Amino acid sequence: MYLAVDFKDQKGDIMDESSMIIKSERFLNQIENEEIDLSNLGDLDSFIDVYTTFTNRSETLQNMREIMDESGYTAPYRSLNRYGSSFSSEAEFEEITEINRHNQFFRAKASAKSNSFDRVKSAIDAHRIAIGNLEEYAKIKCKKCSKSYRASTFINNNKVCKCGCEDFELKINHQGVYRLEIIPYLPLSGNYMVLMSDLSYWGRESFKRILNVLQQKRKSVVKTVSPIIKIYNNGREIKKRVSLDSEFADCYEEEVRRRYGKKVRIERLEFHKTKPSIINDKNTRTALALAYAKHAEDIILKYQDEILKENFENLDKIEIYDEIIKSVNLEKPNFIETADDLEEWRKDKIDSLLEEMGLVDKYGNLNHGLRKDLDKREKLKRDVFANIGPTLITWDLFRYYLCTSNDRRKRYGSPFPYIRGDIDRQQRKIFQNPHREVVKLLQEKHNERILSVPEMDLLLFKKFKLEKQIKNSNIKLNYAALGPAIVYKGSDKFTIQEVANAFKVPPKAVEREIEKVKNIQRPRSKNASKFLDLITN
Repeated sequence: MYLAVDFKDQKGDIMDESSMIIKSERFLNQIENEEIDLSNLGDLDSFIDVYTTFTNRSETLQNMREIMDESGYTAPYRSLNRYGSSFSSEAEFEEITEINRHNQFFRAKASAKSNSFDRVKSAIDAHRIAIGNLEEYAKIKCKKCSKSYRASTFINNNKVCKCGCEDFELKINHQGVYRLEIIPYLPLSGNYMVLMSDLSYWGRESFKRILNVLQQKRKSVVKTVSPIIKIYNNGREIKKRVSLDSEFADCYEEEVRRRYGKKVRIERLEFHKTKPSIINDKNTRTALALAYAKHAEDIILKYQDEILKENFENLDKIEIYDEIIKSVNLEKPNFIETADDLEEWRKDKIDSLLEEMGLVDKYGNLNHGLRKDLDKREKLKRDVFANIGPTLITWDLFRYYLCTSNDRRKRYGSPFPYIRGDIDRQQRKIFQNPHREVVKLLQEKHNERILSVPEMDLLLFKKFKLEKQIKNSNIKLNYAALGPAIVYKGSDKFTIQEVANAFKVPPKAVEREIEKVKNIQRPRSKNASKFLDLITN
């Protein structure tokens, strides 16, 4: 059970800042210490318990954030402007000391508010990701009329079907885009700094590469338009700045005249532009990168020994080398005082032990074979291990864009909160590297249903182009099967069975979508051709 947090005192007023921070930290720490069992999500009751736990927590965290917003937590250092460091020459020493003491107090208080608010925001986005994955995972089906519900709709309907039936069963949505394995590694308590510090060195590299994928920016677009206008009010001339959303970028003049009359005069225009990322929220990007990087570490830990044995003949020498480096770096003799002396002592000790084990020549250089194997292992970690996380999230993003409609991406939550409905050529660059070696490893070792698809970026372009073609029409597509259909038609590398297996849909469904796409792109009759021209223009 989650702890309900109330920031109101007995009179209904918002409590003081110290109590607010203490309560929020207590709630976040409780989330960190509470384990959620995800092993039995195939059972309806267990799934609903887990889902409601995440949604209840999310509501409480959202309530915290709203109250913190009202209390000025978004800009906690603003009050420090009142306590400057410049003093007049006549100021007494005691007065300066007192002001500095107050300054330190308010700075510490502002830092506590900032840290607490940052944790809450991070926890909210982590819960959104978890809820989005659970929504994609399950369909809750009425046993009487067979109508299926998403988890959120099912709970909002008080667990009662429109036909009046209360008997349901859970069906796994195999066509959904989800990865439940990442949920335990999300910063659900806002502890992303702790999780980052636990990453291995190649895990940190994986984390950075995933962030680069998610924050790939598109060309600048207009965010707001600010015309500076001149209007007359009671015979007086007034200048005013008007803020308009991006939808008025091409018709700002009409909107200004609609608001202020035909006599208004626009003196100057300011266009405020932005370069939005694929995931346009910092906390969400961090949470996803952490979860996928930690999940990738799990995969490697499971198969690392097997992979190393397959790639190295003299693995025993590498193990001896690693043990020497590890044991010496853990030693810290009492007679050594400075860090430089310690570093030099460790180097001499390592060289001595390596020579003793016959791993270096008489000049102190590593054996050619060992050095070659160490370089090969480093390359394996850099090019394969560190790319497992980026490969998995790129594949999931690719599937999500291919197998969902534009309307769904805009209207419903997903495993990728704040994701853009469509992406331009600049953002599609992240799909240009299919990571063939990594995909092969995931297929053979982890039984991952994944494909190394060439020119993924061009296939996405075709998908977005098709969406524009059928916009404002009544053409119905099975988007779960449309994705593999586009992959099959766009590449001669795979059979229908292979793409159907990777996207977890029946081959016949893929064949039907291939025929639909053919009919849309090459209409058979003149009337169909005219209709296509109408909906595309």
